[in-house]
Amino acid sequence: MCSCLYFNTKSGVEKQLDRRFVRDRGKSRFPPSIAGIQQIPTLTTKEMIFLVIYSVGTQVVAQKDVMADNDRIAHPTGAVGVIVRSPMDRSHAYRVKFSDGFEAAIHHDQLLRLSEFKHGMIRDPDAALMSADLYERVIYRCVIGSRAYGLDDDASDTDRRGIYLPPAELHWSLYGVPEQLENDETQECYWELQKFITLALKANPNVLECLYSPIVESITPLGEELLSMRDAFLSKLVFQTYSGYVASQFKKMQTDIRNRGSVKWKHVMHLIRLLLSGNHVLREGTVSVDSGEYRERLLTIKRGEMPFAHADDWRKELQRKFEAEFRTTVLPERPDYERANRFLIDARRRALQLDLP
Repeated sequence: MCSCLYFNTKSGVEKQLDRRFVRDRGKSRFPPSIAGIQQIPTLTTKEMIFLVIYSVGTQVVAQKDVMADNDRIAHPTGAVGVIVRSPMDRSHAYRVKFSDGFEAAIHHDQLLRLSEFKHGMIRDPDAALMSADLYERVIYRCVIGSRAYGLDDDASDTDRRGIYLPPAELHWSLYGVPEQLENDETQECYWELQKFITLALKANPNVLECLYSPIVESITPLGEELLSMRDAFLSKLVFQTYSGYVASQFKKMQTDIRNRGSVKWKHVMHLIRLLLSGNHVLREGTVSVDSGEYRERLLTIKRGEMPFAHADDWRKELQRKFEAEFRTTVLPERPDYERANRFLIDARRRALQLDLP
């Protein structure tokens, strides 16, 4: 059963989340349980950390000695039990049952999920990833977003994206490597090479735009080789993937109208821009990032100066053209998986080199 949770001990963040609980209760869109965790609706991932409640049946590890009557230790720190009753909030305790049938009331901060405990035992030693200087392994860095589209203004951020190649020893190690490096303060994100290639083969619009960005800030020889084969990632799959993103943007527009009584013009602009881009890919066999001749019309939408009815008519027209372009495109049915795989294997071999390829 999904629980909507709140705190009795009020930090600033918790008070804010309390208000959101009161506002949003009864509107849950989550399934009853996800991976043994009951969750709050409408909160961000970062906020969710504060409110996690483990579900009944979750295996947990005691983080301190479990005491019985007469100050006797029934089970030591590290003992594994199963939750047989979950509280409604963290101010109350779980009921945890151990293998000998003993049950104890234990609060959340004294427990850790068994899966997290085992994962942490591998991840912790010497913070291997922190010492690997993975940001020094970036083989391609570019600018995307409004500045690459030619739709920026004085308030626009500079969004940098790219690819990094992890050193072979770290990649092969128990610690592994992250699928992406993110720095929210500097608006940077770098995908690990295999993750990037996988997304590109799926025709992810954000990733394809990286390959065709007009603003390249740095690139290594390996990065140049990847750009030289970027056409290998283009296929008819663009139609399905871009359509999914268009549907997502359209849903945001509908939500804006339902919740605010009006649209967020930035959402409208991005939907139109994505349809323009999708049409271009299917028609020309290349990705156009800069808005070019459509720049002024898109900026008119962004500023809210175009009547919504006119913008929506443009959207419908572009959607019809998109479907027509799909029927006549000369793009292949599938991307060139074999070529992409050969490149990845060669890059993995070259990751053994001392210098970044």
